[in-house]
Amino acid sequence: MFCFLSQVLGRFNRARAARLALPHHVCQTPLFMPVGTQGTIKGLTTNQLEEIGCQIILGNTYHLALRPTSELLDEAGGLHKFMNWPRALLTDSGGFQMVSLLHLADITEKGVTFQNRIGADIIMALDDVVKTTITGPRIEEAMYRTLRWIDRCIAAHERPHDQNLFGIVQGGLDPILRDICVRGLVDRNLPGYAIGGLAGGEDKDSFWRVVAQCTAALPEDKPRYVMGVGYPLDIVVCSALGADMYDCVYPTRTARFGTALVPEGVLKLKHRAMADDTRPIDPTCSCMVCKNYTRAYIHCLVTKDAMGSQLLSYHNLYYIMQFPKGDVPEWVCNAMEVAGIDISSCCAPFSSQSHQEYNSKKCFTEEIDEMEVELERL
Repeated sequence: MFCFLSQVLGRFNRARAARLALPHHVCQTPLFMPVGTQGTIKGLTTNQLEEIGCQIILGNTYHLALRPTSELLDEAGGLHKFMNWPRALLTDSGGFQMVSLLHLADITEKGVTFQNRIGADIIMALDDVVKTTITGPRIEEAMYRTLRWIDRCIAAHERPHDQNLFGIVQGGLDPILRDICVRGLVDRNLPGYAIGGLAGGEDKDSFWRVVAQCTAALPEDKPRYVMGVGYPLDIVVCSALGADMYDCVYPTRTARFGTALVPEGVLKLKHRAMADDTRPIDPTCSCMVCKNYTRAYIHCLVTKDAMGSQLLSYHNLYYIMQFPKGDVPEWVCNAMEVAGIDISSCCAPFSSQSHQEYNSKKCFTEEIDEMEVELERL
């Protein structure tokens, strides 16, 4: 096993910053992992990813097995060499594909046979993922199956000394089931732990309460990973509650639709108001894109040239890795109170009507002119 929090650099109540030692890179947490489904972040080179401070790239086991195939990756010396990436890699469990491709899945007790050919620093154990909006006995069934599968993953793991097997906490929104799963995984003394089954449609109050429960019960000396979380505000809240790692396709996928992340929310570069706007995407951002290109230039590209989505992907990943500040909805105040952080002076009720009023104010009274700034909080 080669995965541990080698040094806690700072702590405030439940929040912490630490060094995470992995075979290919010593990372600093909290950290965000962009998703490179088949060994690439669309439109960006590995050198650019290093420039913006990317420490771990997430690869999708299911898709990598289809193309380029695990056999080819093994022949190439692993995914690191295949994609020319010197830093850390994490490969997911494939459990999410059981949900998103459920019409193709036949979930049985046999599970899935794992191979170690891809060579990632962190490999996720297979879990039985159920959407958080589902209720009833299926939630309990999936949680206990996840615990059974972790033992089979441990037994099948061929490279425990240079690949770190993380377990995934399931249990839906049921605190009793989550507690059973946490205790069961901690008993296995794994290198790290993930909180799975969230970001699937549940309300924000339920979301942060599950994160708070799990981070409080997981070991202090092991990394804690909240899966599928990529909205900036969610990352800040989870970090305050003691989580360390996150991943999501959101920053790059939204870039491919011509949308940039900014402190106010999101900025749609396809909007006609961008056509003659000579400001950078975000005047407060120091990324290469904001230093060198205007909104008007990117507006010309986003619908006609691949470079538009490339520039926006670069900016969005840079932005999200800075853990930006933004406006504070009420659910965040509740979560921060549990985390022991007083931000009451920043909090105001954020009802649906408040969202509309705030959006209108930003668009018409703060020199944002006609551009669409969506304040559906990230």
